[in-house]
Amino acid sequence: MLHPQSHARTVAFVGPYGTGKSTLFEAMLAAAGHTLKRGVERGGNDPHIASCVFMGEFWTLIDCPGSLEFAHAAHTVLAVADLAVLVCEAGEERAATAATLLHALDATATPYIVFINRIDMLDGQVRDTLHALQEHTRRPLVLRQVPIRESGTVTGYVDVVSERAYRYRRGAPSFVIGLPSDMRAQEKEAKAGLMEVLADHDDALLTQLVEDITPSTTEIYERLHQDQADGNVAGVLLGAADRAWGIQRLWKALRHDTPSAAETAQHHGVAEAGGPLVQVFRTLNAGHSGRLSWARIWRGPVKDGATIDGIRVGGIWKVPAGEQTKAAEANTGDIVALGRMEGVATGAVLGDVGSARLPFPPPPAPVFSLSIVTADHKDDVRLSTALKKIVEEDPALEIRQDAESAETVLGGQGEIHLRGVIERIATAYGVKVTAQPPKVAFRETIRRKVHQHARLKRQTGGHGQFADVTLDVGPRERGAGYKFVDKIVGGAVPRNYIPAVGEAAEEALHKGVFGYPVVDVEVTLTDGGFHAVDSSDMAFRTATRMAIAEALPTAEPMLLEPIHHVTISVPSDYTAAAQRLLTGRRGQILGYNDREGWPHWNDVQALVPQAELQDMIVELRSLTMGLGTYVHDFEHLAEAHGAAAQAAVASGRK
Repeated sequence: MLHPQSHARTVAFVGPYGTGKSTLFEAMLAAAGHTLKRGVERGGNDPHIASCVFMGEFWTLIDCPGSLEFAHAAHTVLAVADLAVLVCEAGEERAATAATLLHALDATATPYIVFINRIDMLDGQVRDTLHALQEHTRRPLVLRQVPIRESGTVTGYVDVVSERAYRYRRGAPSFVIGLPSDMRAQEKEAKAGLMEVLADHDDALLTQLVEDITPSTTEIYERLHQDQADGNVAGVLLGAADRAWGIQRLWKALRHDTPSAAETAQHHGVAEAGGPLVQVFRTLNAGHSGRLSWARIWRGPVKDGATIDGIRVGGIWKVPAGEQTKAAEANTGDIVALGRMEGVATGAVLGDVGSARLPFPPPPAPVFSLSIVTADHKDDVRLSTALKKIVEEDPALEIRQDAESAETVLGGQGEIHLRGVIERIATAYGVKVTAQPPKVAFRETIRRKVHQHARLKRQTGGHGQFADVTLDVGPRERGAGYKFVDKIVGGAVPRNYIPAVGEAAEEALHKGVFGYPVVDVEVTLTDGGFHAVDSSDMAFRTATRMAIAEALPTAEPMLLEPIHHVTISVPSDYTAAAQRLLTGRRGQILGYNDREGWPHWNDVQALVPQAELQDMIVELRSLTMGLGTYVHDFEHLAEAHGAAAQAAVASGRK
């Protein structure tokens, strides 16, 4: 029998890649009596959504991708979840890999439980893992279980609150055993630590502890539930998903500690009364199913065919055990796919939001880019259509058309991210593309001023062409741009032709000696001549281009490359490695400082040539256990030297 008035609660499973998170997700569904059905989602880089019923209560479980390249997809799920389960490996050396997720959970104030997986492989003390995790979150982590070891191997646990001991059984729930005598001191220490943390947020509990009054188990559970829901603490549980260890205990914790859908909505300021209110957290173009908008129903019901904010719902799908099933309506708390929500972007909120706060994470800036081109130009239109749909699905992607290089540039969160997009373009849309690093926007300028004369005189029958110009072509300060100066006196060049000279000079600077645009140049028209019949705008334009083409090689041209201001963020243990990486890529280190709000992390500032940034994220992640990232912005142009300049010149002259 279903729990009366039960609205579906949503739990997000998050964790670093390789921690066994997906195995835990499937084990949780199996414990609820469901065999996970495949075929709805598109693999391991997207959230995998499945609903189930456990002990008469509705649940939606979402397995989020673990790779840092797909972190944004996990963060969007956190925006609509009631609680998250953060899956970590046993062992303090791997705790840092959870740092970015811990900070995301703190930033969104999402309640969470830490599940230390593969406890059977624990080497050392579980408290060491706990302390290592605690360095990366401002929320106190409270150990709710203490592992029992026999001959150095973990065989069970002691529940800190109930003071009961349990033995693990492979593929089955644990069973109660007597509390080992050698565990009593360790259990009391863990319970005392938990009580101290809870007392920080409860004056009544603090008074009880001061007066040496032992609160009841029920009181402790109630206090723990409230602090967990309020984001004051995060409980830590143990288990091994592949052995089904700790699965029933985790379900019990979820049932007691996960806020209800109504509580989460209230936390966001959603009024109980009113019409439907939904938030789209994911968009999927699903072939024959068309466009699907995955949404959390903050206030229901939503009926198939209903209109919300002028948008008609063209179908509702639920996912029992991960299998897509059509439904007539969705209720408060449900996670569902809504059909044909054209024009509704990921993150959009539909309905009367009132004073509710439903924040959604902004997409991260690209850190890796590829220039893509169709293998067959007849597919260009199809590529454009495919890219439009894929960017709708994944806001962490960026598409830009580079007018200068005529490239289509795909930006994202790493090489794996973009290679997956290219594969999807081929498989889902039938368009094969080739990819290469995008061109760097090199520029040219000149070092010295030159005086240049050019004359155009052509006679081909009838009206001829005549124009005579004398120009001074000189350098300006870096960043000053192009400037045209008219110093004609006495009508040497009629006033009506002078604008043509200025425009033609600017056009002629679009491609310099090395094949790149010329910048920061001043062109001064000092003298000239004309013919009453044969002069024209076109003639003066041609003569001006001739003069510029002859002037540039003698004005000591030099190649400029774009320099970016780069901020690399890494755990402080990797700061030195990040600095070596930057200097190895011709970077100028500006210094480093503590990353605000991130204990034990540093931000390293540097100026780095854009040409060195293309694959830097790959090397950075390799050096930092996948944790390092960076942001960058154009800073200035600087003279290019050495091999980089030689390669750029060779490319520009092609």
